[in-house]
Amino acid sequence: MHGEQHYLVGLDLAGRRVVVVGGGTVAQRRLPRLVASGALVEVVSPEVTPAVQGIVDAGGAVWHARTYATGDLDGAWYVLACTSDPEVNARITADATAQRVFCVRADVAVRGTAVTPAVGGHDGLLLGVLAGGQHKRSAAVRDGLLAALRDGSLPDPHDQPAGVALVGGGPGDPDLVTVRGKRLLARADVVVADRLAPQELLDELPPHVEVVDAAKIPYGRAASQEFINSTLVEHARAGKFVVRLKGGDPYVFGRGFEELIACAEAGVPVTVVPGVTSAFGVPALADVPVTHRGVAHEVVVVSGHVAPDDERSLVDWGALARLRGTVVILMGVERAGAFAAALRAGRPGDTPVSVVQEGSTRAQRVVRSTLDTLAADVVEHGVRPPAIIVVGPVAGLARKLPARS
Repeated sequence: MHGEQHYLVGLDLAGRRVVVVGGGTVAQRRLPRLVASGALVEVVSPEVTPAVQGIVDAGGAVWHARTYATGDLDGAWYVLACTSDPEVNARITADATAQRVFCVRADVAVRGTAVTPAVGGHDGLLLGVLAGGQHKRSAAVRDGLLAALRDGSLPDPHDQPAGVALVGGGPGDPDLVTVRGKRLLARADVVVADRLAPQELLDELPPHVEVVDAAKIPYGRAASQEFINSTLVEHARAGKFVVRLKGGDPYVFGRGFEELIACAEAGVPVTVVPGVTSAFGVPALADVPVTHRGVAHEVVVVSGHVAPDDERSLVDWGALARLRGTVVILMGVERAGAFAAALRAGRPGDTPVSVVQEGSTRAQRVVRSTLDTLAADVVEHGVRPPAIIVVGPVAGLARKLPARS
């Protein structure tokens, strides 16, 4: 190993030929960033993994399905020797050195002329860490830097984001918010939070952040939404960065697009950060996959805020009753009996139903039922909002699981 430290540099590979020899898991890890750099990537290997094949099929790289041959490096700017044969890797490195092309040797890094750092991205930054071949150390430092940048403990002098961010907080557990959502929260001046947004995330905010509790806004539903819209716009126009923190996903019965329209009409820039929707995340945590091979080929997510016979309902309950797959009902606890009756018109009474209350939180509980008994079970078990109702064969799959501690 050379006694000198490596010289860390960023290569502009856009439009330049890069040769990757080998199509296994090492190449699989390296290819995405090479493709994202705009490099003209060519893979030389008799076989490739399915993931590499996918990159090739998508046009990200060209695959030469054969072994390495002299001349493969002609015109290359950068080479990666990733085969499983040390002798072949040594020959590739020697050929690259003879042509004065930097070469990464994956099996014995110190015998190449370049090394790949532990890399991570954050809000336009590209971090690379080298530790003289100590891969676990470089990866740990990289991860620590990224974590510190993302939670705000390491200041980032990057320009403060402007306008409003509509952030989906997920179904309740604060760990289920997206990395991007948490990063934007750390940079907020004002947070307008829903009742179902993860409250623990608010506790982590710095003292200077103004928190507006949308659940305490007075007046009726429509008036409350108007007040929320005006609150977002006014704070953003005052030069503050506003995060609208919502439970689940902003665009799944979260009225997120209404808020986007209001901001757009006021000329306020908006960033949308999708969240883990409770419609899919909560059933999963209760051992209910909304799809399963050979069981369900469709999933329908329905708002239960109005009854099936309400003139305001936009749902064709007759069509839903005739479907064979999964129906997920949000906000449906109070009218659970009416929904069960509507679906019972086209489905057997013993169709499995799972009701998950306060999913992903410490208070989560699950009630297993059927269409025939749903109304009575909701009352008997005292189920209250927020709860998700899942109807269909998938709701009964949990019975096939072995007992778990």
